[in-house]
Amino acid sequence: MSILGKEAILQEMHKGNIKIEPFDEKMLGPASIDLHLSNAFRVFVHLPNELHLTDDMDFKAATKGLVIKDGDTLTVRPGQTVLGITTEKVSLGNGLSGWLEGRSRFARVGLLVHISASFMQPGICNHQVLEISNFGPIPLKLIPGTPICQFIFQRCENPGQYHGVFAGQTPENFWLG
Repeated sequence: MSILGKEAILQEMHKGNIKIEPFDEKMLGPASIDLHLSNAFRVFVHLPNELHLTDDMDFKAATKGLVIKDGDTLTVRPGQTVLGITTEKVSLGNGLSGWLEGRSRFARVGLLVHISASFMQPGICNHQVLEISNFGPIPLKLIPGTPICQFIFQRCENPGQYHGVFAGQTPENFWLG
């Protein structure tokens, strides 16, 4: 298994094994591509006393979807977690997988953009949901359109294809419900 560098990412894109929509080559780094925060979010509301963690649990039962208007921001208070989603749709061929990671400039003020489940399976074709948490001491304002995270591509030794419950997620079906 190896991490793809810039040239390998571009080669895989040319072959059709990696698709990023929309794609801006300026966001491509030496071994990753930056992804942007969309304007669709889910915030925790009506918190139950407890939430049973089962395979059929629906995170939408404890959250409310909202869309931030152009020019507006969403404040994340210290200790708060919200769900966001990327503007870009990432599609991977069955021989590629990847990792979604934060960017150090935001981590240095306490922002975590993916607190768990950062591995992306081969064959995904969706916008990436972000588990955004403020672990710092001050409120942070999320600005849609910000290149908030990076996607790192990796080759798989034994290719497979993801067919799970979150296949095909988009900003529209993410915040609805």
